Amino acid sequence: QVQLVESGGGLVQAGGSLRLSCPASGRTFSSYIMGWFRQAPGKEREFVAGINWSASTLYADSVKGRFTISRDNVKNTVYLQMNSLKPEDTATYYCAADRGPLGLTVFSRGAALDAWGQGTLVTVSS
Repeated sequence: QVQLVESGGGLVQAGGSLRLSCPASGRTFSSYIMGWFRQAPGKEREFVAGINWSASTLYADSVKGRFTISRDNVKNTVYLQMNSLKPEDTATYYCAADRGPLGLTVFSRGAALDAWGQGTLVTVSS
């Protein structure tokens, strides 16, 4: 079972940037689909971005062109580079992983994934 620990959240002004990191334990990291979800206060959790073992990516429409997901299979880490941040990006961001034969589209539904991190808070001030 892979374990995930997010870091990199914080307070930033609108238009600014943050980079989230999620190192994972486990020797089969490269075979996992990895991704980021977020949950704002009073709202449901939503998909942000995902990346599979061949580095194909999928993004939510709300972050396309602003956020970039990447992975380093040597460091067992997935990253989320967030640029041009908006107040509506304020949320707790969660890293997730799944070893199953899911495609990115199924992964993006966030159901029954193998592992979740504890979350890191991102606050964007206007």
